[in-house]
Amino acid sequence: MAGVSGGADSLAMLALAIDAGVVVTAVHVDHGLREGSADEADVVRDVARRLGAAFRSERVHVGAGPNLEARARAARRAVLGPDAMTGHTADDQAAETVLLNLLRGAGVDGLGAMRAGPAKPILALRRAETRALCVERGFTVVADPSNDDLALRRNRIRHEVLPLLDAVAERDVAALLARTASLAADDDALLDAMAATIDVNDARALAAAPPPLARRAVRAWLTCDGHPPDAAAVERVLAVARGDTVACEIASGRRVRRTQQRLVLCTP
Repeated sequence: MAGVSGGADSLAMLALAIDAGVVVTAVHVDHGLREGSADEADVVRDVARRLGAAFRSERVHVGAGPNLEARARAARRAVLGPDAMTGHTADDQAAETVLLNLLRGAGVDGLGAMRAGPAKPILALRRAETRALCVERGFTVVADPSNDDLALRRNRIRHEVLPLLDAVAERDVAALLARTASLAADDDALLDAMAATIDVNDARALAAAPPPLARRAVRAWLTCDGHPPDAAAVERVLAVARGDTVACEIASGRRVRRTQQRLVLCTP
């Protein structure tokens, strides 16, 4: 399954998947957020038919309110599922992930950004390459006006910050950021594997572990529905493990307490 919006990146991904002999269903998800968005499904349907791919159109409702982009992304992912292919490129990696995560104060896991693999098959390509492929194949490409809306932080990074960084560095910074993300992802995977060997319920073992690994172990333990705890919550749990305090509060009413040198996670 492939999420195909009708933009150049997802259309190029679909074409390359078909060229590689992959059996693909192109799924267009209409969020209904702008006038005429339903017509974009016809663009995807036509390209899918030309390429010999199956096609399906889905519609989701995303109400007005804060974090609109995040909620639209979550609704789309709920329809597509976690294993669906998406057309993220190296430019997305640099602009929408590495720099945005830096602005959020992310650590190595955030710098690792998106991981290349079956669900991100064109992460090594540049946006200029996907556009060139669409021109070569004669595809009609959907132009999403939200990609030019400077009220969205990712667009300011793409249209203002990256060009400025290119000028300052006198080179293509997106390629450097994508390489940094790839290296950080390797480091992140190794640290996760090392942290997984720690018995997080053993207060003594957790307190004795190197702090970077202990933090990772606690963060993995407390992550709920894909939402990791904040850094302050992790440090409170480590204080319980060290014996500085006997218990601490975690978000959503959860609590960690120490009993006979064992850490117990209590949920409401």
